[in-house]
Amino acid sequence: MREAIRLLSQPPPFPPASSSTTPSLPVTDPFTSPTSPPYTYSTNAHDTFPAPSAFSGRHYSWIHIFPEGRVHQHPRKTMRYFKWGVSRLILEPDVCPDIIPMWVQGNEGIMHETRGWPRWFPRMGNKCGVWFGGNVRGEFEGLRGRWRGLVEEVEGRGGGGMGELSEELKYGERAVRLREECALQVRKAVLRVRRESGLEDEDPKQGLVETWREEGGRGRGGWMMGVL
Repeated sequence: MREAIRLLSQPPPFPPASSSTTPSLPVTDPFTSPTSPPYTYSTNAHDTFPAPSAFSGRHYSWIHIFPEGRVHQHPRKTMRYFKWGVSRLILEPDVCPDIIPMWVQGNEGIMHETRGWPRWFPRMGNKCGVWFGGNVRGEFEGLRGRWRGLVEEVEGRGGGGMGELSEELKYGERAVRLREECALQVRKAVLRVRRESGLEDEDPKQGLVETWREEGGRGRGGWMMGVL
Protein backbone atom coordinates (compact mmCIF):
# COMPACT_ATOMS: atom_id res chain seq x y z
CA MET A 1 0.00 0.00 0.00
CA ARG A 2 2.80 2.40 0.86
CA GLU A 3 4.39 1.81 -2.54
CA ALA A 4 1.11 2.42 -4.37
CA ILE A 5 0.52 5.70 -2.54
CA ARG A 6 4.04 6.86 -3.29
CA LEU A 7 3.70 5.92 -6.97
CA LEU A 8 0.70 8.25 -7.12
CA SER A 9 2.72 11.08 -5.60
CA GLN A 10 5.60 13.35 -6.55
CA PRO A 11 8.72 12.27 -4.62
CA PRO A 12 10.59 14.99 -2.73
CA PRO A 13 13.80 16.19 -4.39
CA PHE A 14 17.03 14.58 -3.28
CA PRO A 15 20.69 15.21 -4.15
CA PRO A 16 21.97 13.46 -7.30
CA ALA A 17 24.59 10.76 -7.05
CA SER A 18 28.16 12.01 -6.68
CA SER A 19 29.32 9.91 -9.62
CA SER A 20 27.71 9.24 -12.99
CA THR A 21 29.02 5.68 -12.78
CA THR A 22 26.94 4.88 -9.71
CA PRO A 23 24.83 1.78 -10.50
CA SER A 24 21.05 2.06 -10.54
CA LEU A 25 20.79 -0.36 -7.62
CA PRO A 26 20.88 -0.10 -4.69
CA VAL A 27 18.58 2.90 -4.70
CA THR A 28 18.15 5.30 -1.80
CA ASP A 29 14.71 6.24 -0.57
CA PRO A 30 13.81 9.69 -1.97
CA PHE A 31 11.02 10.02 0.59
CA THR A 32 13.44 9.92 3.52
CA SER A 33 17.06 10.86 4.04
CA PRO A 34 19.36 10.61 1.01
CA THR A 35 21.79 8.86 3.32
CA SER A 36 19.30 6.10 4.14
CA PRO A 37 20.00 2.41 3.35
CA PRO A 38 19.10 1.02 -0.10
CA TYR A 39 15.39 1.53 -0.58
CA THR A 40 13.48 -1.72 -0.76
CA TYR A 41 10.13 -3.01 0.39
CA SER A 42 8.74 -6.32 1.58
CA THR A 43 5.40 -8.03 1.05
CA ASN A 44 5.63 -10.34 4.06
CA ALA A 45 8.51 -9.05 6.24
CA HIS A 46 10.77 -11.76 4.81
CA ASP A 47 11.17 -11.09 1.08
CA THR A 48 12.84 -7.96 -0.31
CA PHE A 49 12.31 -6.11 -3.60
CA PRO A 50 13.57 -2.82 -5.05
CA ALA A 51 10.85 -0.25 -4.42
CA PRO A 52 9.19 1.00 -7.65
CA SER A 53 8.62 4.42 -6.11
CA ALA A 54 12.38 4.93 -5.76
CA PHE A 55 12.55 5.66 -9.49
CA SER A 56 11.54 9.25 -10.15
CA GLY A 57 10.19 8.44 -13.61
CA ARG A 58 7.45 6.31 -12.09
CA HIS A 59 5.73 8.95 -10.00
CA TYR A 60 2.13 9.86 -10.84
CA SER A 61 1.64 6.34 -12.19
CA TRP A 62 -1.53 4.67 -13.41
CA ILE A 63 -2.68 1.96 -11.00
CA HIS A 64 -5.45 -0.51 -11.88
CA ILE A 65 -7.23 -1.73 -8.76
CA PHE A 66 -9.87 -4.34 -7.97
CA PRO A 67 -11.73 -2.62 -5.13
CA GLU A 68 -13.71 -5.64 -3.92
CA GLY A 69 -10.47 -7.48 -3.21
CA ARG A 70 -11.78 -10.85 -4.37
CA VAL A 71 -13.46 -12.70 -7.22
CA HIS A 72 -17.19 -12.06 -6.85
CA GLN A 73 -19.41 -13.55 -9.57
CA HIS A 74 -22.97 -12.95 -8.42
CA PRO A 75 -25.71 -14.07 -10.85
CA ARG A 76 -27.27 -10.59 -10.62
CA LYS A 77 -23.89 -8.96 -11.27
CA THR A 78 -23.87 -7.09 -7.97
CA MET A 79 -20.76 -5.93 -6.13
CA ARG A 80 -19.44 -6.45 -2.63
CA TYR A 81 -18.34 -3.59 -0.42
CA PHE A 82 -15.13 -1.81 -1.48
CA LYS A 83 -11.95 -2.23 0.53
CA TRP A 84 -10.65 0.79 2.45
CA GLY A 85 -7.35 0.62 0.59
CA VAL A 86 -9.21 2.30 -2.27
CA SER A 87 -9.75 5.28 0.01
CA ARG A 88 -6.09 5.46 0.98
CA LEU A 89 -5.08 5.71 -2.69
CA ILE A 90 -7.35 8.74 -3.06
CA LEU A 91 -6.92 10.50 0.28
CA GLU A 92 -3.18 10.19 0.90
CA PRO A 93 -1.26 11.13 -2.31
CA ASP A 94 0.01 14.71 -2.51
CA VAL A 95 -2.54 15.46 -5.25
CA CYS A 96 -5.82 13.75 -6.02
CA PRO A 97 -5.21 11.15 -8.75
CA ASP A 98 -7.38 10.90 -11.83
CA ILE A 99 -10.12 8.38 -11.04
CA ILE A 100 -11.68 6.48 -13.95
CA PRO A 101 -14.48 4.08 -12.88
CA MET A 102 -14.88 0.97 -15.03
CA TRP A 103 -17.40 -1.83 -15.34
CA VAL A 104 -16.32 -5.18 -16.81
CA GLN A 105 -18.97 -7.77 -17.58
CA GLY A 106 -18.88 -11.20 -19.19
CA ASN A 107 -15.65 -12.71 -17.91
CA GLU A 108 -17.66 -14.83 -15.50
CA GLY A 109 -19.17 -16.64 -18.49
CA ILE A 110 -15.75 -17.50 -19.89
CA MET A 111 -13.92 -18.58 -16.72
CA HIS A 112 -16.46 -18.93 -13.91
CA GLU A 113 -15.15 -19.87 -10.49
CA THR A 114 -17.47 -22.92 -10.35
CA ARG A 115 -16.64 -24.28 -13.82
CA GLY A 116 -16.06 -28.00 -14.05
CA TRP A 117 -13.72 -30.09 -16.16
CA PRO A 118 -11.80 -29.06 -18.18
CA ARG A 119 -11.37 -26.24 -15.69
CA TRP A 120 -8.38 -24.76 -17.53
CA PHE A 121 -10.32 -24.37 -20.80
CA PRO A 122 -12.16 -21.04 -21.42
CA ARG A 123 -15.85 -21.30 -22.36
CA MET A 124 -16.17 -19.98 -25.88
CA GLY A 125 -19.08 -18.03 -27.36
CA ASN A 126 -19.63 -15.69 -24.42
CA LYS A 127 -19.77 -11.93 -24.82
CA CYS A 128 -17.67 -9.50 -22.80
CA GLY A 129 -18.09 -5.77 -22.36
CA VAL A 130 -16.10 -2.96 -20.78
CA TRP A 131 -17.65 0.41 -19.91
CA PHE A 132 -15.67 3.47 -18.87
CA GLY A 133 -16.89 6.44 -16.87
CA GLY A 134 -15.49 9.94 -16.84
CA ASN A 135 -12.81 11.27 -14.54
CA VAL A 136 -14.45 11.79 -11.13
CA ARG A 137 -11.48 13.19 -9.20
CA GLY A 138 -13.35 16.44 -8.54
CA GLU A 139 -15.87 14.57 -6.40
CA PHE A 140 -13.21 13.78 -3.81
CA GLU A 141 -11.61 17.16 -3.09
CA GLY A 142 -13.84 17.72 -0.07
CA LEU A 143 -12.94 14.34 1.41
CA ARG A 144 -9.25 14.98 0.77
CA GLY A 145 -9.51 18.34 2.52
CA ARG A 146 -11.02 16.72 5.59
CA TRP A 147 -8.30 14.07 5.54
CA ARG A 148 -5.54 16.68 5.33
CA GLY A 149 -7.06 18.48 8.30
CA LEU A 150 -7.11 15.28 10.31
CA VAL A 151 -3.52 14.44 9.35
CA GLU A 152 -2.30 17.90 10.32
CA GLU A 153 -3.99 17.57 13.69
CA VAL A 154 -2.55 14.11 14.34
CA GLU A 155 0.92 14.84 12.97
CA GLY A 156 1.23 17.55 15.58
CA ARG A 157 1.58 14.62 17.95
CA GLY A 158 4.07 12.83 15.69
CA GLY A 159 3.27 11.59 12.18
CA GLY A 160 4.83 9.27 9.62
CA GLY A 161 6.08 9.66 6.08
CA MET A 162 4.28 9.34 2.76
CA GLY A 163 2.12 6.21 2.82
CA GLU A 164 2.77 5.57 6.51
CA LEU A 165 0.07 6.07 9.13
CA SER A 166 0.12 6.44 12.88
CA GLU A 167 -2.09 4.19 14.98
CA GLU A 168 -4.69 6.95 15.26
CA LEU A 169 -4.80 7.45 11.50
CA LYS A 170 -5.16 3.71 11.04
CA TYR A 171 -7.75 2.90 13.68
CA GLY A 172 -9.11 6.18 15.01
CA GLU A 173 -12.86 6.59 14.63
CA ARG A 174 -12.67 9.74 12.49
CA ALA A 175 -10.10 8.20 10.14
CA VAL A 176 -12.10 4.99 9.77
CA ARG A 177 -15.35 6.85 9.07
CA LEU A 178 -13.65 9.04 6.49
CA ARG A 179 -12.25 6.02 4.65
CA GLU A 180 -15.67 4.37 4.74
CA GLU A 181 -17.26 7.46 3.22
CA CYS A 182 -14.61 7.66 0.51
CA ALA A 183 -14.96 3.96 -0.40
CA LEU A 184 -18.73 4.34 -0.71
CA GLN A 185 -18.25 7.37 -2.94
CA VAL A 186 -16.00 5.37 -5.26
CA ARG A 187 -18.54 2.56 -5.31
CA LYS A 188 -21.30 4.97 -6.31
CA ALA A 189 -19.17 6.14 -9.24
CA VAL A 190 -18.77 2.54 -10.41
CA LEU A 191 -22.51 1.92 -9.96
CA ARG A 192 -23.25 4.77 -12.36
CA VAL A 193 -21.14 3.06 -15.00
CA ARG A 194 -22.79 -0.27 -14.18
CA ARG A 195 -26.17 1.32 -14.83
CA GLU A 196 -24.97 2.44 -18.28
CA SER A 197 -24.38 -1.21 -19.16
CA GLY A 198 -28.13 -1.79 -18.89
CA LEU A 199 -28.27 -3.48 -15.49
CA GLU A 200 -30.89 -2.60 -12.90
CA ASP A 201 -29.86 -0.83 -9.71
CA GLU A 202 -28.75 -3.18 -6.97
CA ASP A 203 -29.93 -3.25 -3.35
CA PRO A 204 -28.08 -0.40 -1.54
CA LYS A 205 -27.19 -2.71 1.34
CA GLN A 206 -24.86 -4.65 -0.99
CA GLY A 207 -22.24 -1.95 -0.46
CA LEU A 208 -22.17 -2.22 3.35
CA VAL A 209 -19.69 -4.30 5.32
CA GLU A 210 -22.45 -5.11 7.82
CA THR A 211 -24.47 -6.87 5.12
CA TRP A 212 -21.73 -9.36 4.39
CA ARG A 213 -20.89 -9.80 8.07
CA GLU A 214 -24.49 -10.65 8.99
CA GLU A 215 -25.51 -12.64 5.92
CA GLY A 216 -22.19 -14.36 5.29
CA GLY A 217 -20.06 -13.15 2.43
CA ARG A 218 -17.09 -15.47 2.10
CA GLY A 219 -18.84 -18.21 0.13
CA ARG A 220 -17.33 -18.94 -3.25
CA GLY A 221 -14.79 -16.79 -4.99
CA GLY A 222 -11.08 -16.61 -4.41
CA TRP A 223 -9.44 -13.78 -2.51
CA MET A 224 -7.28 -11.63 -4.77
CA MET A 225 -3.83 -11.37 -3.24
CA GLY A 226 -2.04 -8.05 -3.46
CA VAL A 227 -5.21 -6.18 -4.40
CA LEU A 228 -5.77 -2.74 -2.96
